[in-house]
Amino acid sequence: MISPNDGAESQYSSKTLESLVSRVFEPAGWLQTALNLEYRPQQAKMARAVCNSMSKDSPLIFEAGTGVGKSLAYLIPGIIHSSDSKRPCIVSSNTISLQEQIEEKDLAICRHLFEAVPELEPYSGFNSVVLVGKGNYLCPTRLANAITNKTELFPNEELDELHRIQKWSISTDTGLRQELDPAPKFDIWEMVSADGSACNRKNCDPRSCYYQKSRVEMRKAQVVVVNHSLLFALINAGGLSPNARGILLPDDFLVVDEAHTAADVATEHFGSRISSYGLDRQLKGLFNPKRKSGIVRKWCHPNQLQQIVDAQEASKEFFSYLAATRLEKRSIARISEPDWTDASLLPPLKAVVQIMDTVLSRIEDGSMHDEIRDQRTRIHGYYSGIRQFVELAEEDNVHWIERTGRRKQIVTLRTAPVNVAPYLKEALFSDSRAVILTSATLCIAKDLHPFQKRIGAEGERAELVESPFDYENNTRIYIASDIPSPTIEDSNQSINAVIDYLWFCINKNIGGSLALFTSYSDLRKAGDALENRITRSGREFFSQGDGMSRSEMANRFRESGNGVLFGTDSFWTGVDVPGSSLSQVIITKLPFDVPTHPITEAKSEYIKENGGNPFADLTLPDALIKFRQGIGRLIRKKDDKGIISILDSRILSKSYGRRFLQSLPKGKFIRMSKSDRETRFCSMNITLPPLHRRFPSSS
Repeated sequence: MISPNDGAESQYSSKTLESLVSRVFEPAGWLQTALNLEYRPQQAKMARAVCNSMSKDSPLIFEAGTGVGKSLAYLIPGIIHSSDSKRPCIVSSNTISLQEQIEEKDLAICRHLFEAVPELEPYSGFNSVVLVGKGNYLCPTRLANAITNKTELFPNEELDELHRIQKWSISTDTGLRQELDPAPKFDIWEMVSADGSACNRKNCDPRSCYYQKSRVEMRKAQVVVVNHSLLFALINAGGLSPNARGILLPDDFLVVDEAHTAADVATEHFGSRISSYGLDRQLKGLFNPKRKSGIVRKWCHPNQLQQIVDAQEASKEFFSYLAATRLEKRSIARISEPDWTDASLLPPLKAVVQIMDTVLSRIEDGSMHDEIRDQRTRIHGYYSGIRQFVELAEEDNVHWIERTGRRKQIVTLRTAPVNVAPYLKEALFSDSRAVILTSATLCIAKDLHPFQKRIGAEGERAELVESPFDYENNTRIYIASDIPSPTIEDSNQSINAVIDYLWFCINKNIGGSLALFTSYSDLRKAGDALENRITRSGREFFSQGDGMSRSEMANRFRESGNGVLFGTDSFWTGVDVPGSSLSQVIITKLPFDVPTHPITEAKSEYIKENGGNPFADLTLPDALIKFRQGIGRLIRKKDDKGIISILDSRILSKSYGRRFLQSLPKGKFIRMSKSDRETRFCSMNITLPPLHRRFPSSS
């Protein structure tokens, strides 16, 4: 088991926590006097609620509007509570940008505060770590095994890559794959990373093994920062310390920031994923007939090696059959009928498992025995997973197959729980522990109950505070009233009208504009129509899908000063561009998801069976949260000013439109039509940096 400060006696006192937190966040408190940060009553309210949750080991759902400063509101109490109670505080975020902010900015602020205030100085030495998955670390034990068995594992042309990794291992301080440039070949790295049973405390010395060293550092840390994907992957695997009271560690407590994404990420990880590519790689890792290499080659008889090859052929035939019969005309297909295919792949896979058992009996205990046992476990996992999928054994899950990969040649079997709430209730809320879920967008029309129901937290304490930003004076909201509804029959007419309004809004705005789309198809049509006009006007144009990474595109847009960025799904959330570089957010269409994905279909059926309305209970709430996230990209700091332009007239004409209007940051908005927009639309009075002052042309 891992626990920070193992063996240390707890000096925990809830009164101490409450007193210190109160003095930090109160008017003229330590945040103001020591760091010259402004007093925010919303932040103080959140900090008190977090403090109460931690001291009483009880869950808390808390929506904190943009600008509240929620990171400090949970980090400062979390560090104090962790230090006094000798329990680790796990902090999870969904986006890399927030994880970097917590690591590089917010924790530094906490340390400066603690160092500046005598009463807080005992906490200034707190430790923090960012936890990444095991597969990111080099394991010296597995590297040594690979070098010892290199002729069995790798063909001659790949040995240079193994030696490159070996040479790098001598100089690296962290052993993280991301530091190796160029990136290592996946086949080689898979055999030397810490993601295997051979990397354990028995075989690996923390003084030389990078992953085991990170575990030691985690044992000392008061704050452990993870991302949602790793959090729920570890929870689904039983945590880092199975059978303990904590969630990941024996006696931890948890803060989930950006919690509006938690249910979707958890759904991904509480299901299963089996790909043709993954199984083929696993089997060829045992023995590759073309390369005459493999981890079990020297322990197997020729007929056993042939059985492994037979399993590879059976796997190829199985997945090819699924592609031909289920995915010939589409990239995704739901499976819901029993006996939907034969299980011809299972006997060959079972034979491989038995071969692995025989191999294990021939190897003495040690790191190589652990390595082979790990490979056996993985093959058995494929066998069990495929059998359960063929039998549709998990009745509360939705099953589907899909084409994946760049060329759509990989066939993947997928399952996911239809209702993730029971899983989250069991994982997060079944025991008495502090679990705090927070985000700027959890509620719908100031109602937190739909979110609580979705994550299994009904009945738990829930609060919200609104943003302290002055939206009334610092934003204008324009809604185009004469754009045709985006129906299938009038799709071209609708997108053409949107493109016309897009250019108008971009051209009339002095600063940068972020246009948010709901489909790549519409984004490409608009980009093709407007790119030349935008660049001729002296602005940089960025379009998602043009090969630039999301983070690079956001950074260059931020630096451009008055650029134009067209983005879809991932740009609706997590983009932080303060100042005039983003002075207008344009919503091209209300963000309703197309209800064709198997998960959405299954959820809709589940809602109907339980007497609900899929649109009202699923489609609309999801769209409202995404809508709030999108418009939340605009005002990122106190003195920001900007425009929200909405180019979907359904917000005015449909009955559900009022729910979107209620989600706007201010009640007043301006209708405009093509006939009067010239007189109604007016850019905010903002100042561009001299370097970026470019005036759009009138063309």
